[in-house]
Amino acid sequence: MKYLFLLTFLAFNLIAGMIKAPLLSVDNESKTATVKLKKVDVGVSGYLVHTIVQNHTSILWNATVIEYDKESKIATLQLTPFDALRNNSLPSGKWDIVEGDKVELAFGYSRALLIAPSEEIYHQITKSVQVQWVHSDLFATILSYRGHPTPLKEDFAAMNIATSVGLLFIYLDKKLYTIDIRSFVILNISDAPLVQDTVQLPFYSRVEHIEANWWGEGSDELTDYESYYYGLLTKFNDTNKDLYENIKKSDDKNHYLLDEFVIEE
Repeated sequence: MKYLFLLTFLAFNLIAGMIKAPLLSVDNESKTATVKLKKVDVGVSGYLVHTIVQNHTSILWNATVIEYDKESKIATLQLTPFDALRNNSLPSGKWDIVEGDKVELAFGYSRALLIAPSEEIYHQITKSVQVQWVHSDLFATILSYRGHPTPLKEDFAAMNIATSVGLLFIYLDKKLYTIDIRSFVILNISDAPLVQDTVQLPFYSRVEHIEANWWGEGSDELTDYESYYYGLLTKFNDTNKDLYENIKKSDDKNHYLLDEFVIEE
């Protein structure tokens, strides 16, 4: 089928390999840096690696592409504290970022998590896209540990830390959204005209029950698959015109989200 080819082609391009490049400039005040890359998408995340001495390096910051100039081939990176290997019992270095430090982007893009509304759709997509799938059962277990039957962005970040998953796929209304799991920025939207007869909440998994906190964000049971994930995507992609148009064509109950976008006419 045509969509199977498209999804496989998409996966091949996304997992072609990590992107590595030295820093061109650093702004320690705004915690931004620039690198020169032949091509990269806004939203791709990774790490900034500092060379301590020869053959010894340390990851200092998370790095996310926030801007890319196609003419100059210059990408601007936003730097945030690296938290994947946090250990309060160990000392941390006080090294400064310097020009020549390297950025490594698209880390974990060979591993993916799929959020799907049914078992049938889950199996069709995971058989079509050739990445290393980490089963949604594991994500459901993480949600249960965190007390969030309704998944939040930080829950997906916790999944990234626990399993080194770099890509998140969300199936919504005959579309497959490819997302950087840390930045939550949409990298691609593909047609996936699959038949959806049932909906399992909060997503398909074989975990029968997700524990809930007594209060707080994420502690309520998810009641509407489509509206919730559209809302979550909108929160972090409010300038994405394709997402805007897809919500515009969706059920009227989702149209309130259109007011959240910042779209230039």
